[in-house]
Amino acid sequence: MSDQERPGPHVFVLFGATGDLAKRKLFPGLYRLAAAGRLPEEYAIIGSGRHSPGSDDEFRDKIKGSLEEFVGELDGKVVDDLLGRLTFQTSDADDGTDLAAAVRDAHSRLGEDSRTLIYLSIPPKATQAMIKMLGKEGLTDDARVVVEKPFGTDLESSRELDAALKDVIDEDQVYRIDHFLGKEAVQNILALRFANGLIEPGWNRDNLVSVQIDVPEELTVEGRGAFYESTGCFRDMISTHLCQVLGFVAMEPPVHLDPTALRNEKAKVFAAMQPLNPDRVVFGQYEGYRDEEGVADDSKVETFVALETFVDTERWQGVPFLLRTGKALGATRRTVTLTYRTPPKGRFGDSDYGPNQLMLELSDTPKFGVELVAKRPGPRMDLVPLTFHLDVGEEDPDDVPLEAYERLLLDVMRGDQTLFTRADEVDRLWEICQPVLDNPPPALPYARGSWGPDEAIVLAGPDGWRLPDA
Repeated sequence: MSDQERPGPHVFVLFGATGDLAKRKLFPGLYRLAAAGRLPEEYAIIGSGRHSPGSDDEFRDKIKGSLEEFVGELDGKVVDDLLGRLTFQTSDADDGTDLAAAVRDAHSRLGEDSRTLIYLSIPPKATQAMIKMLGKEGLTDDARVVVEKPFGTDLESSRELDAALKDVIDEDQVYRIDHFLGKEAVQNILALRFANGLIEPGWNRDNLVSVQIDVPEELTVEGRGAFYESTGCFRDMISTHLCQVLGFVAMEPPVHLDPTALRNEKAKVFAAMQPLNPDRVVFGQYEGYRDEEGVADDSKVETFVALETFVDTERWQGVPFLLRTGKALGATRRTVTLTYRTPPKGRFGDSDYGPNQLMLELSDTPKFGVELVAKRPGPRMDLVPLTFHLDVGEEDPDDVPLEAYERLLLDVMRGDQTLFTRADEVDRLWEICQPVLDNPPPALPYARGSWGPDEAIVLAGPDGWRLPDA
């Protein structure tokens, strides 16, 4: 990347700098951006939180250990330079005086044109008070503020959080991050649809009988029990990641792929979504969840969700969108499956075959699959299913995609809000989800390594879920 393309000087202020997300994603993302020459020439990183991790050198040692764990082999020159710019300053919602002084000092060293990027990797309940403190200390002046999901815990708290944000900053300063939107494969949904005349004409209710968005995980909540107790799978995954993917799948073609046009079309999808019907939502809790550290002995928190929803637009009316996600399931996948209407089978005698399907694997490098039916070689008109696979990474092995947090951090530095969630989207999604929060179904037990409660299997209807693969 040329110097002209690199962002200008930045002061990064990372709240939750000693937390799990910072260790797994934020600092590895910053390291990889530095190694690729994508960070500014001049920058400072100030970690912050209520409790000090020790001296700055001790903090740097901890972050270096995290980089060794989550990145692997490090470039000594790059990591030394990154850590040399890293300090820690305690702060809390009641007192940010010392933090404000540290930020001002960093700006004086970096120059008048340096920007502030504030990253709030803190629980939703702490965000509102922290925003108020930042405004009081003047830290939000001309700053870009990244807010981690979930954005509130329900419709009321979401609106309170948005009001707190708008008290101190404008909407164009807010970057509500949903890392699913930073994935190459999710962005490739747009390319697959809108750049291919073979696909877009059939992307509608006249040709499709269902859309599945399936994000199972083999991992348990080990180490995140307290977080799940306060959030649960529904708030953690449905109102954010899976609904955002649904927005990309269901949107109308935007005039341009810019922040305004793209997010306008996504917002129209959410405006047309029916509020969720609790009778068409299945909650589950894996066996052994209550034994996890930080989990109540009588916890009723869900670790699994499956649901049916509809988008009442001309393109999608009557087509069920089936969403499923959860912990301790049979596989770790991120799969969107479009199932096509099956032509009459009678002309092929006793041949039994399933519907055509288009599968989009939302992995680190995009993968696509298509299931068709063809004639089996031989004298009879027997049919055989065929599956075609395309791995974008194999087609272009020299092109290394940015990890989601790398891409999104770079976009914040550039001031590009295309892949970030707008306030009206968040508000509408909580409206859609609120009926389930008001009347949640019971969390049914399911075995580890299974595909959730039996009721979730039934929810998908006679065609079933694409996963597990037939």
